[in-house]
Amino acid sequence: MSEQQNTRPAALVTGGGRGIGRAICLALAKAGFDVCINYASSSAAAEETAEQCKAFGVQAVALQADVTNPADCQNLVETAANTFGRLDVLVNNAGVNADKLILRMQEIDFDKVIDTNLKGAFFCSKTACKLMMRQRYGRIINISSVVGLHGNAGQSNYAASKAGLIGLTKSLAKEFAARGVTVNAVAPGFIETDMTAAMSDAAKEAALHAVPAGRIGHAEEVANAVAFLASAETSYITGQVLCVDGGMGM
Repeated sequence: MSEQQNTRPAALVTGGGRGIGRAICLALAKAGFDVCINYASSSAAAEETAEQCKAFGVQAVALQADVTNPADCQNLVETAANTFGRLDVLVNNAGVNADKLILRMQEIDFDKVIDTNLKGAFFCSKTACKLMMRQRYGRIINISSVVGLHGNAGQSNYAASKAGLIGLTKSLAKEFAARGVTVNAVAPGFIETDMTAAMSDAAKEAALHAVPAGRIGHAEEVANAVAFLASAETSYITGQVLCVDGGMGM
């Protein structure tokens, strides 16, 4: 490891290979962070994200891990910290959905979403908090959703996972505030992603009617909010939920 690497702050983004995760990695790289990009199965996308991050003059590596596996999560966080000598920022972004009305939803559909979206953040945060507490500095940012605040028909599992992230955020913020570690959540609204691209035109139009801004959001707008909360200047902001939703949740 070079001295130059040691002088830059370092971040780990779970599910960072594509979509909002990729945008977050790029925003952090632009802000001067070395970045560890976690992926579950798509190494090509993660490596592409790493190359894009390096264009900002920082170091970037892709790390495979299944966030539903506690041993994988511990190894992921520790490897990220060892790679760059420290870990300043953890962004718990990895997430899945398995949308169904509850009468059709099976236990496996519920568990899959909870295990990835909520338990994955718990596992990663547990190891990261130990490291950050010793550093007496850290930023943990959980990617929740407006669905976690307001619910949505057909997404009871997803809403439960994202609401759980908000509870996790506030609890960890209280546990570690005195140690220089802030914990916040970002709650995206209707954002242009692969998930929303698969929606029918009628569903998109209905969703847009609920957005006062009158347009779909961009992944970069979510990433900019994450980069703000990841900065050293936000040391007195903790336990908060920042909605990036064009006013959807008002």
